[in-house]
Amino acid sequence: MFNAPLHPSSLSAVQHPLAVYGWDEGWEAEFAPYAAQGLVPGRVVRVDRGQCDVATPDGVIRADTAFVVPHDPMKVVCTGDWVAVDPEGSDPRYARTILPRRTAFVRSTSSKRSEGQVLATNIDHIVICVSLAVELDLGRIERFLALAMSSSSGEALLRTSADSWESGAQPTVVLSKADLVPDPVGLSYLVEDVETVAPGVQVLPVSSTTGEGLDVLAATVAGGTTVLLGVSGAGKSTLANALVGEDVMDVQAARDVDGKGRHTTTTRNLFVLPGGGVLIDTPGLRGVGLWDAEAGVGQVFSEIEELAGDCRFHDCAHESEPGCAVTAAIEDGSLPVRRLESYRKLIRENRRIVAKTDARVRSEMLKEWKRMGREGQRAMELKRGGGRVR
Repeated sequence: MFNAPLHPSSLSAVQHPLAVYGWDEGWEAEFAPYAAQGLVPGRVVRVDRGQCDVATPDGVIRADTAFVVPHDPMKVVCTGDWVAVDPEGSDPRYARTILPRRTAFVRSTSSKRSEGQVLATNIDHIVICVSLAVELDLGRIERFLALAMSSSSGEALLRTSADSWESGAQPTVVLSKADLVPDPVGLSYLVEDVETVAPGVQVLPVSSTTGEGLDVLAATVAGGTTVLLGVSGAGKSTLANALVGEDVMDVQAARDVDGKGRHTTTTRNLFVLPGGGVLIDTPGLRGVGLWDAEAGVGQVFSEIEELAGDCRFHDCAHESEPGCAVTAAIEDGSLPVRRLESYRKLIRENRRIVAKTDARVRSEMLKEWKRMGREGQRAMELKRGGGRVR
């Protein structure tokens, strides 16, 4: 007897054609109102030039983004989004709306308008790719981690302890091109250096050439959605090809002089992984501006935050105040000066970004500047020998 095929909406989440893209009961519940309107679910696998490629139960289609590109850049459709699209037969087919995002990786743009840019959405794993072909930039790793561990656009990416994260994306630092460091002892020192700035984060040396570490990384990212992040030349596209199991991304050699790549990846692309889950490859990032990353900075520099709790004054600036536990740690060598300077830099940068959109923070910063100005003036008067403080 002939049985008609089941409509995707009548299948369980596990049986659903989009299950390989991450479809689950939660997304099914979110989509229910749109299913009642006759719309079709899909996951965005690529966005470019007013169009997006969307994986639907009937395959990957091309959809117009006119309805999902609002003036707010934080709400513009992005690779990784789940959307409701017009059913087959519509011409053109539009992505009508974006389902609420569970997580998002956001950086500030280089514009003077203080806007956030969403790089990937609905992610479970963040792989920060760092090339061993050039000298390690620990400050940049700290910056990436601060964003990875921070809340963004209301979605939680927060770490709750040294080895667990609360309802957000799990970060991993991959030291790519590990074959360029043949000495095992030297490689172990590099891993230790990164571990000191990435408390509780897995640091994994990987070589796409020799295959070292690829099996561990593949197991780490199996299931869920993984985004690959890093600067140009870090080896992201080569790593993406290795994880997917075929040459899905073009690769060019990095310059020997500085290890920088040539931006062979120009769009964010989502691929299904053979071991389960999906991978989002991203273009190389020239800059990684913080975006509301105070919580993430606190997590990355958790040892400084803990020391600050022992300072005599709750508003200690960790400079010359008496009873400062942070400067005491600097003096006894238990806290590196570079680490404190990096912490201060990221805190200042994040406060500037937040102050552009938060009047309360702007007011607090203005009061702090005035206080520092008064203290500086008093110090100068005392130094001149007057002895009187008016």
